[in-house]
Amino acid sequence: MQKTPVKILGAGLCGSLLSIILARRGYPVVIYEARSDPRDLSQAAGRSINLAMSSRGIKALKYAGIFDQVEPLLMPMTGRMLHFQNGTQELQPYGQKEDEVIYSVSRFNLNQILIDTAEKKYQVEIKFEHKVLSYDTNEDKILMQSPAGEYSLDAEAIIVANGAGSVIRKAFNDIEPIKPKESILPHSYKELTIPANADGSFQLQEDALHIWPRGQFMLIALPNPAGDFTLTLFMPTNGENSFSELVSDKKVNEFFNHFFASAVPLLPNLNDEFKKNPTGILGTVRCQHWHDADKLLLMGDAAHALVPFHAQGMNFAFDDCVELDKVIENNEGDWLKIFQNFEKNQYKNAQAIQEMALDNYIEMRDGVLDPKYALRKELSFELEQRMPNRFIPRYSMVMFHDQIPYAVSYQRGEIQKKLLEELTKNADKLEEIDFNQAEKLVASRLTPL
Repeated sequence: MQKTPVKILGAGLCGSLLSIILARRGYPVVIYEARSDPRDLSQAAGRSINLAMSSRGIKALKYAGIFDQVEPLLMPMTGRMLHFQNGTQELQPYGQKEDEVIYSVSRFNLNQILIDTAEKKYQVEIKFEHKVLSYDTNEDKILMQSPAGEYSLDAEAIIVANGAGSVIRKAFNDIEPIKPKESILPHSYKELTIPANADGSFQLQEDALHIWPRGQFMLIALPNPAGDFTLTLFMPTNGENSFSELVSDKKVNEFFNHFFASAVPLLPNLNDEFKKNPTGILGTVRCQHWHDADKLLLMGDAAHALVPFHAQGMNFAFDDCVELDKVIENNEGDWLKIFQNFEKNQYKNAQAIQEMALDNYIEMRDGVLDPKYALRKELSFELEQRMPNRFIPRYSMVMFHDQIPYAVSYQRGEIQKKLLEELTKNADKLEEIDFNQAEKLVASRLTPL
């Protein structure tokens, strides 16, 4: 029996992976993408060069049968290398098991592989330079623009995966059932580059995510295969020590020399890049619902964009793709049930990871400077060793345990945070912890996983 063609808006990471998964299920798939074909470009303009992939993203790529093609792009990062203002460094491992690492991956190259596989292996039709202009929520018509002119699409089982700026979602402002809200952080970001050495080697330790935490702002650097690092400055948009103050080369140089002196020798193009590269906004997208009957479904950033500080935007979008496929398997042909069940299964997880991403920003830029931070991390690892079926650090649950839903990670993480604060209140080192009491508290407050 011939299956109804599926229309996807957006050939980014979410849309292109979903097209592969659905095509493998036997659906004819058409993608409408506003950009020109990224395979014709050497690099994406204005988009982050790399992302952090964790277990959920890897699981989804394996599910889609494409991980072997992506694996060569992955660069392992075993922990956070903290660069303190006094010039000292400290590596804090992400986990305590050999496989508990995350991976830096090129967004651009990953997208190229997904698009190429979708088109060439699974005959997905991709219409590049087909842009959504508007959506009429009364007529259920999507107005499109292509090189040949304007045309309309009927909103019938449309998958909307065209990112945080989705015109479709914005058309539902104050309108049922979607009713989206965008919460913009009063912080922004700018990307810079730490180039490779002349021989192509790395200027910093290559198997770490580097952080220069400074309280209300920070730098982070992720490695790229060519030996360079993508460096990102996150800081307030306005006020003291903000982007609004960095209006000249002199101001930029004074700021970096004062707060990031150890990074300055690594940035030969600081002033040029600071002027040339855009300042990006950071925000969270929340919706009352992700679907309008059986007409359309929002997925990925279009439905639940989150700030990047837990490195889960891509990973959760990929998880969406797997979840939708499983729901389709159980409700084949009934798009209303498919959309309803997908939302039911993922909605609480979206709320949870959005909150954890915001929490992690505070931890990365400020929390790591707390004298008790290292002790609590050390204690969390010790409790995990002693009671692995009850206590897993929240970061580990999110990044390395893809079978634990985000909502569960968030709930247990809040309990564990209070436990760690309580147990370290009168202690300065691990030897001062009463582990008999600690194990009793864990057993009384955390159910076995």
